[in-house]
Amino acid sequence: MNHFMPTGHSTWTARLMLLLSLCAGLVTAQTNSENYGFLLGSGFLCDGNDTSTCPATAKAVQGDSYEVSGAGTFDAQNKSVKVAGTFSHKSANGSAIETGVWTASELISFVSYGVAPGALMHELPGLSPLQFSPMRLKRASGLMATGGLAVFRVRLLTLSGVAKTGVLQVNCALGNVPQERSIEGIRLSLESDRNEFSEEAGGRVMFLSTRPEASSTAKAPENRESDSAPKTND
Repeated sequence: MNHFMPTGHSTWTARLMLLLSLCAGLVTAQTNSENYGFLLGSGFLCDGNDTSTCPATAKAVQGDSYEVSGAGTFDAQNKSVKVAGTFSHKSANGSAIETGVWTASELISFVSYGVAPGALMHELPGLSPLQFSPMRLKRASGLMATGGLAVFRVRLLTLSGVAKTGVLQVNCALGNVPQERSIEGIRLSLESDRNEFSEEAGGRVMFLSTRPEASSTAKAPENRESDSAPKTND
């Protein structure tokens, strides 16, 4: 069993990175200001020299924890969501109890803390050649790092096939952050587990919104075409 688990995790990590690139395309096509891209302990948020950046970790009082990575998109207005990722449940001594994949079936709520214009630029020094460039995304789609608190209803499926359901809180401490939500990270509550994984024990989170001027730019060619129409003399 041990030799299988890394293979399965690697496969889902590869799928997750594909979803991450699709996420950029989805947000680019959207003009509704309520649409957001979403990174959780993955992509350019990860720093190979700092293991606390990825994955995101939620810890229980008893000591065991869930390590979670993911990516996707959601609409804060109609509550639609396309988010998926991987997870690992570990004991207090760090031993793996179970691993698997998770998906979000519903966006329960989202509260935005506002945009943080310099956040994506701050990520540039940590990029590797294997990761897509946030600068390229920023130029192409007008993506803007945004802080906020998202609450998802999630389903976790272990490699053994056992499914669990629960609620995942994701907090990105950018923008105008309330004092009580100043710690970035995740919290997890599972219906089948009496433990509350309510301590943000590490990991990076970021929401990506479309800047308002991006929508205006998209409409500009129409106006220019109208202005450039040939004029006739009376």
